[in-house]
Amino acid sequence: MLLTIKQWVKTNDSPQARFLRRFAHLILNPQIPVIPGVHSLLYLLHKLVVKLWQEGTRVVYFTPLLKSQVAGTKQQLYLYSGLPLILGPLSISLGNRVRISGISTLSGRSASADKPQLIVGDNVDIGWQNTLAVGTRIVLEDDVRLAGRVFLAGYPGHPLDNDARAQGAPDKDEQVGDIIIKQGAWLGTGVTVLAGVTIGQGAIIGAGAVVTKDVPAFSIAAGNPAKVVKTL
Repeated sequence: MLLTIKQWVKTNDSPQARFLRRFAHLILNPQIPVIPGVHSLLYLLHKLVVKLWQEGTRVVYFTPLLKSQVAGTKQQLYLYSGLPLILGPLSISLGNRVRISGISTLSGRSASADKPQLIVGDNVDIGWQNTLAVGTRIVLEDDVRLAGRVFLAGYPGHPLDNDARAQGAPDKDEQVGDIIIKQGAWLGTGVTVLAGVTIGQGAIIGAGAVVTKDVPAFSIAAGNPAKVVKTL
């Protein structure tokens, strides 16, 4: 009965049904008029409170927590948006002036015989929603820039064999490799870099590229698979 009435209100074109639809919209989505000056001031106050809270928790909580889990000089570490998710066995070393989004994942391959290593140099940006999956070793040299949603896939997480995957077996050693990003390289939004790849000094990788082979220094690579499109 209730469903029948609801359907009638939603579909009928009579004055009564139209009135009930307007009334339902007012009840389900009430609106408060904007008060000139007052709501503008409240917005500024809201931004101030949020900024103070974010900066306070960054300085006294998130940054010391991350520093307690990493080696290296790690001076002037700057976190934003919380604390990165650290998964699996992973040795992390951070240089100075590293900036890391808290909405990022740093993971180490659990099936590795030796503890995977993430080595980050000085003045490095690790952007929003980055995933650094360390199979053996990932090295980000000085001045490297990783934009948003970059995926450094040092290990795949699953074996190639279907039966082994179904049984929950880990990936094989031959599927795993180092990823080296040389000094000053810049990876655009959505870039994926596969295991065994070295990206040369000062190289730029275009947004959305999938890098399957080494990229020479001072070149621009783009596409899937990524190819050099310009020399700087």
